[in-house]
Amino acid sequence: MVFITTLAFIAIIASLGLAMYYMLKGGNTENSKSNHMSKALALRVGLSVALFLCILISWKIGWIEPTGIKAGQ
Repeated sequence: MVFITTLAFIAIIASLGLAMYYMLKGGNTENSKSNHMSKALALRVGLSVALFLCILISWKIGWIEPTGIKAGQ
């Protein structure tokens, strides 16, 4: 599970970097630049939602457990 989570975080950061690249370099036209950048950002949002759902499902079926300081201690 740690490997999948780490891989997802790396993919999210790479997608954000790709959007930045398209914003700075992009294509010859403004429409081309905007189209590539919006697709990269949409991919990042999709990956983030998928990661959140995977973590939530893993918690529900018992693969992972929350650990931390209990309230009131």
